[in-house]
Amino acid sequence: MAKQVAKPYGGEIQNQAINIISEGTVIKGDVSSSGDIRIDGTLKGNIEAKGRLVIGPKGKVEGEINCNNIEVAGYIKGKITVTELLNMKSSAKIDGDIVAGKLSVEPGSLFTGTCTMGGEKPSHEAPKTK
Repeated sequence: MAKQVAKPYGGEIQNQAINIISEGTVIKGDVSSSGDIRIDGTLKGNIEAKGRLVIGPKGKVEGEINCNNIEVAGYIKGKITVTELLNMKSSAKIDGDIVAGKLSVEPGSLFTGTCTMGGEKPSHEAPKTK
């Protein structure tokens, strides 16, 4: 007997869904998705994405971002936490702190803030002596 997989409305499998905020659209509030997100409009709120997040050249986000992978060609103001790769395109402008596993920066991109990279979170404890 073949195993059947239930599909949500629209026929797409949920973890493969792509959510698009189009140019000219302004959203005020938090966004959470298990799929991919592309922002070409404006989002004033926090983003939690388990998939890939793309901020297009005209995209603007004001708020905290938590995701696995992000490609930025637009503007972000707020803290960004990325478990894998943050890719800054040449048109990217980021104003805020970054915590990322890996960082890729194209010439021409702008960044104001602090950046912590690598698998470990920074420890603010004094080193232990023996």
